[in-house]
Amino acid sequence: MLTPKFSLYLYGIAFYFFLALVYTSLRTCEIPSFKLFESEKTLAFLDIGPISKGHALVIPKFHGAKLTDIPDDQLSEILPVAKKLVTATGAVDYNILQNNGRIAHQVVDHVHFHMIPKPNEQEGLGVGWPTQQPDMDALKKYFEEVKSKM
Repeated sequence: MLTPKFSLYLYGIAFYFFLALVYTSLRTCEIPSFKLFESEKTLAFLDIGPISKGHALVIPKFHGAKLTDIPDDQLSEILPVAKKLVTATGAVDYNILQNNGRIAHQVVDHVHFHMIPKPNEQEGLGVGWPTQQPDMDALKKYFEEVKSKM
């Protein structure tokens, strides 16, 4: 008998393979999509679950779950294509969004960038920004640590 935890684990594996298949199918045109741009490295298409008119995705064809999994040369077209989408859709206000990891709201394990027009307060991405008051000495120490790794 399967325990609920193990059933959830199996569901997670099946869901991951389903999402991988969907992205592979999109990239190879095995399933229909509203493709807006394609090159050797990059694919852009309308989101089929948009949160505003013009919501589109830009993906590298190189597979990787997180941004750090993608070689730099495979990312070179991403922002220029997102910029072209902004122009093509006529978006004036918009978000460019890319999530990495489940707690950062990543659902699909393939790097993808959203271009989300924000035509008004009701449509588009809603974002909360809970700022913090950092200890300036701790922030300076952290700055030095990160800067030394750049």
